[in-house]
Amino acid sequence: MGAGHGASLTARYLPGGTAVHRLEPHTKLVAVLAFAVVVVLTPVQAPWAPAAYAGYLLAVLTVAAVAGVGPARLLRGLVVEVPFVAFAVLLPFVARGPEVQVLGLSVSQSGLAAGGGLLAKATLSILAATVLAATTEPRALLRGLERLRLPQVLVQILMFMIRYADVVGGELHRMRVARESRGFTGGGLRGLRVLGATAGALFVRSYERGERVHLAMVSRGYTGSLPGSPAAPVAPGSWALALSLPLAAAAVLLTGMLLG
Repeated sequence: MGAGHGASLTARYLPGGTAVHRLEPHTKLVAVLAFAVVVVLTPVQAPWAPAAYAGYLLAVLTVAAVAGVGPARLLRGLVVEVPFVAFAVLLPFVARGPEVQVLGLSVSQSGLAAGGGLLAKATLSILAATVLAATTEPRALLRGLERLRLPQVLVQILMFMIRYADVVGGELHRMRVARESRGFTGGGLRGLRVLGATAGALFVRSYERGERVHLAMVSRGYTGSLPGSPAAPVAPGSWALALSLPLAAAAVLLTGMLLG
C-alpha cells in the first residue's frame, strides 16, 4: 500500500491552519448535518423563504472565507448539483396549479417555488459539504465518523474506498491504453461490447485484489477494526465554534417564522 493511495481524494483537501481546519472532524460533520437539516426545514412556499436562503448563503460564505476556501473551489464542488438543477428546471413545467409568465413562458407558480426551493437547498447543502471536504482530510473524516458511532463495517468500507480509489483508477487507465493501442475507437455496437467486457474485467480484478488484501490483513491479526489511540475530549469552545453555522441558520429560520 503505497503512500500515494487515495491521493486523488486527498487532493480535494486544502491545507491550512485556520480555526475551521483545527476543529475536530466529528464536530464539523455534526455542524454540516445540522445546517442541512435547518435548510431543508425551510418552507419553500413561505414569502420569507428567499430572504432566509440569502441568510444561509451569507453564513456559509462567511465560514468559507474564514477557512480560506475560495470561490473557484466552491464552484467546483457544485458540479455534483447538476442532477438537482435538471430536476428543478423541469418542475415549473410539469407541476399543476396557477400559472405565471416567466420570460414569455407559462409555468406553474407552485412548481416554480418548489423548483427554486429545491435548487436553493441543494446548493446551500453542497456548499457546506464542500467547505467540510476542503478543510478536513479524508482519513480525518473517517475518524470523525467513528467518533459519531457510525457502524464499523461502513467506516472500513469507506476507508478502503479512499485507500484504493487511485489503484482502481490506475488499473482502468492501463486497460484504456491497452484498448487504444489495439485500435479501439469506442463507436458502434462493437464499442459497447468492448466497454462492457472492460467493466466486467475491472470488477473481477478489483474483487480479486480485495480478497488478497483481506486475507493478508486477517493473517496479520485483523478482526474487523483498525487499532487507534483513544480520542481526546473536545472542549466546549470547539463545539460552540463548530455549531456557529447551524445556530446562525436556525436563528435566520426562527426570525423568518416569527416575522413572516
